Amino acid sequence: MARSANQKLKLLYLMGVLLEQSDEDHPLTIAQLIAYLAEKGISAERKSIYDDLEALRVFGLDIVQVKSHNTGYYVGCRRFDQAELKLLADSVQSSKFITNKKAASLIKKIGDLTSTHQGSILQRHIYVRNRIKSMSQSVYSNVDCISEAINADRSIRFRYFEYAVDKERKFRRNGERYLASPFMLIWDDEKYYVLAWDEEAAMLKHYSVDKMTCIEITDQPSTGKDAFAQLDMSAYCRMEFGMFAGNEQQVVLRFANYLAGDVLDRFGKEISLEPCDEENFTVSALVEVNPQFFSWLFAFGMDAEILSPAHVRREMRRRALDIADLCR
Repeated sequence: MARSANQKLKLLYLMGVLLEQSDEDHPLTIAQLIAYLAEKGISAERKSIYDDLEALRVFGLDIVQVKSHNTGYYVGCRRFDQAELKLLADSVQSSKFITNKKAASLIKKIGDLTSTHQGSILQRHIYVRNRIKSMSQSVYSNVDCISEAINADRSIRFRYFEYAVDKERKFRRNGERYLASPFMLIWDDEKYYVLAWDEEAAMLKHYSVDKMTCIEITDQPSTGKDAFAQLDMSAYCRMEFGMFAGNEQQVVLRFANYLAGDVLDRFGKEISLEPCDEENFTVSALVEVNPQFFSWLFAFGMDAEILSPAHVRREMRRRALDIADLCR
């Protein structure tokens, strides 16, 4: 590139090096900035650098001057502060859902939002127990496609499958495509789900994104908007257990007092905890009665009990006896 053409990029190179290499602990001197520009084939004098720094300040870049025996400059306020970037990086790193390779790639991109010096701090060594070893790239593309359909207010067609014992895909509805109107992506228990209006069933359903394939955005506008508008998403997500389908029931449960935190985590702090004796309390909650609901209760052993309705109580007893029979 001709030297004169490089001169036109002077401000951009200055902004780039300040964003990439400077921070509070690593200010750049005028001499360093001039040397950097020289490497790019751009000649500069001290006075012109001062003018350029002022232009970048006017543009909105928070350039801070450090006065000492060797005056330097660095970018102060950024779009994300260091604590926020650490939170994002740790969230990515600790997710079981994201593979090590993908986590490293995402954290590298998060690090690009600050200086190289501070970005290196984000590369923490976090051990993630039971991290999924591999994950289909299709999950990422599925999320993008569904998001695009939601933003465009369009329905989608897709095939839905489950895995057989031989680990091969088994398509539901004999491989026929589903037609649904997506409204929201939900992150639950390390998995993505999409809440959508199922055209055939004429009701809101959720689908596991990693079991969706051949997703296509149609020209048909979304339907089921009235049903979605009436849905309390906060209550819905608290009610669902592992996103397994089930019958919606109002149940009364007894828990030992020490389980108050687990109950509030599951149902939210708005739920009422009613003391029934010195060691126990009861709650009344609307839940989807499904295998995940029962397994959640089984985990608490004798310290959790279904009080009503009677048929749900009987169902838990039946499941407990079935499991006991297996252990004979």
